[in-house]
Amino acid sequence: MSAASAAVRMLPDGGADDEERWLAEGIAGVQQNAFYMHRALDSNNLKDALKYSAQMLSELRTSRLSPHKYYELYMRAFDEMRKLEMFFREETRRGSCSVVDLYELVQHAGNVLPRLYLLCTVGSVYIKSKEAPAKDVLKDLVEMCRGIQHPLRGLFLRSYLSQISRDKLPDIGSEYEGAENRAIARMVEPPVERLLIQGSPGARRSDAESINDAVEFVLQNFIEMNKLWVRMQHQGPVREKEKRGKERNELRDLVGKNLHVLSQIEGVDLDMYKETVLPRILEQVVNCKDDLAQFYLMDCIIQVFPDEYHLQTLETLLSAFPQLQPNVDIKTVLSQLMDRLSNYAASSPEVLPEFLQVEAFAKFSNAIGKVIEAQPDMPVVGAVTLYVSLLTFTLRVHPDRLDYVDQVLGACVKKLSGKAKLEDSRATKQIVALLSAPLEKYSNIVTALELSNYPRVMDYLDNATTKVMAVVIIQSIMKNTTCISTSDKIEALFDLIKGLIKDMDGAQDDELDEEDFKEEQNSVARLIHMLHNDDHEEMLKILCTVQKHILQGGPKRLTFTVPSLVFSALKLVRRLQGQDGDVIGEDVPATPKKIFQILHQTIEALSCVPSPELALRLYLQCAEAANDCDLEPVAYEFFTQAFILYEEEIADSKAQITAIHLIIGTLQRMNIFGVENRDTLTHKTTGYSAKLLKKPDQCRAVYACSHLFWTDDQDGIMDGERVLLCLKRALRIANAAQQMANATRGSSGSVTLFIEILNKYLYFFEKGIPQITNTVIQDLIELIRTEKQSDNTVADPSTEAFFASTLRYIEFQKQKGGSIGEKYEQIKTT
Repeated sequence: MSAASAAVRMLPDGGADDEERWLAEGIAGVQQNAFYMHRALDSNNLKDALKYSAQMLSELRTSRLSPHKYYELYMRAFDEMRKLEMFFREETRRGSCSVVDLYELVQHAGNVLPRLYLLCTVGSVYIKSKEAPAKDVLKDLVEMCRGIQHPLRGLFLRSYLSQISRDKLPDIGSEYEGAENRAIARMVEPPVERLLIQGSPGARRSDAESINDAVEFVLQNFIEMNKLWVRMQHQGPVREKEKRGKERNELRDLVGKNLHVLSQIEGVDLDMYKETVLPRILEQVVNCKDDLAQFYLMDCIIQVFPDEYHLQTLETLLSAFPQLQPNVDIKTVLSQLMDRLSNYAASSPEVLPEFLQVEAFAKFSNAIGKVIEAQPDMPVVGAVTLYVSLLTFTLRVHPDRLDYVDQVLGACVKKLSGKAKLEDSRATKQIVALLSAPLEKYSNIVTALELSNYPRVMDYLDNATTKVMAVVIIQSIMKNTTCISTSDKIEALFDLIKGLIKDMDGAQDDELDEEDFKEEQNSVARLIHMLHNDDHEEMLKILCTVQKHILQGGPKRLTFTVPSLVFSALKLVRRLQGQDGDVIGEDVPATPKKIFQILHQTIEALSCVPSPELALRLYLQCAEAANDCDLEPVAYEFFTQAFILYEEEIADSKAQITAIHLIIGTLQRMNIFGVENRDTLTHKTTGYSAKLLKKPDQCRAVYACSHLFWTDDQDGIMDGERVLLCLKRALRIANAAQQMANATRGSSGSVTLFIEILNKYLYFFEKGIPQITNTVIQDLIELIRTEKQSDNTVADPSTEAFFASTLRYIEFQKQKGGSIGEKYEQIKTT
């Protein structure tokens, strides 16, 4: 074929309709000539069969079809050629025609393309007959196919050659192995034939040469096909370059099948692959200088050849990567190679020593460095993706080598150095994957904290992603219940999650979603509860470290993090219960006093929020803990702070009600205060109770204060006079509430308050307070009945049920008998 015809464009100007018409015409031509060919085959007319088969194959000479349409036409012709091959085989078997004569005969076809298709078909029969060495026939065919230099027609012709010859290669165990010896042996006497075929040194050399011949044939066909495939990109106008790229992509498997055939040759052992096959393939890949071909063929090499071959030829294979074109997606191919080898190591642990022997990590690390250096314009996402794959490989193959892991992170830091925060979302995603890999592998953040470059990589994340990564770290700790037990590790951990515990530079408050913010801070609060050390001194250091960080978090975060720190500190206080000592300096042993000092400072920070209700609750918790530690001054101070908050900060009436009941409940449990301190606190509490805004709230708070003067402890307070005083005061307030309701609404409202006070009387009556007698209770019952019968009282079903239940309780106690029953006998409920 002339150079001019080889340069004919594959697709002249024409639309899709024209192409469909051309395809239909071609298929019609194939079918018509195939019909006459079949008729000739049925009548054993070899001459007409060759004539019509050549005319049928002439339809493949078209240059007007796209690769996709040409493939349809080719497959029609291919199906017919298989039938022709079977006819040739039968003819030679019957002796109607010598295969040698047939091989010569088909070379008289008028056009070169039909002639070569027929020659390949007869060549397949020739090899099958074993009348000539397979290597000679294959060599002849692969050389003759050079006659077609049109890229599309040449590719399909060589694909046909590859397909009809793949089961006829002189491979180990193949019937065509050493076929030259067998062809000669059939020309001599049978005893000599056996001697020639059996394993003489000459025969073995011939077998080895046969393997080389098979490999050489496939390699030569592959090289020529790749040249044709690459040439397609450079034919036609520039405006159709993208279209030609898509068409070439559709044809890539035709070229790649050669590498698959090579990988299936049994005789291709590691030595041959290392010395012959891989160098020849890589030479072609590098020299073709085509982006698509280089990417696809490197991917094919990785996919079709065994993992152990890749491992043993790693240096040779990796040396080709820096020589590839700048636009080749090297990161994907290299990542696939590392993933494949890491999966190989994971599935076959016995090969791990080989990875160390060939220094796989060092070779991959050096190759990635060279690739990045050779492609200075490589996007950051590409480089980071390579490091992610290298890190994944390292964690699978060398999980015990933290120095390797840190080296990968360090290389990533070096690549990112001099750059600001990453703005590319894809690169950011890869950085998160890089940082998440050690967490997933080791299931222990403590291991990650030992990597010096880990926080340096995090520094390149934007504020939003830094928070995401911090949440991932905390979730890992929660999932694996990791215990972080030293202040140094806490310091390192809080440096990693700083995006959650303090405002980052440039962060905008209005960017925060309220729900997301709450979830983030709750995760930090849960983390604080995970921090633990059995050593009291180290635990105190941990608490101080946490305090230092969370107090820098700003007012918004304190309401979430301070309570966790307070309760973690109180747990340590419980463990230290009973220890005491004066606090002097910073290096004194951990004592409750020192911890209470830290707690006081921490809770005081809530004043800037402000969150007085939360601070009051925490002060009361600390006061109760100080009570258990027999630290009266400390407990009194915490109560003092609670009262100050109540007086100065809590203005909402509902919040005041909740606060006063919390104060009453906590103070009632305190048993450490002396008479003077307790009197001061109870006086304050009852005073606050009587000053609540609403009368019903005053009443309930005052009768709750009665519990402050009577406790069941052995050394508890038992002041019946003051109990009765509180209950009487509550009655007066309830009565005032009734009168106020009558004056404002014209009705005195419900008598629920009186019934509640009655229940308090019954409680203390059973406790044996002498000041509360059955007469007092009887009078209160009568008062309630009178109020219920009043015209101004509003009927309330729930109040009726409450009163009836109280009376039933009195009757129950009477029937129960015993000392309590005797006390209730004189109380009349009807």
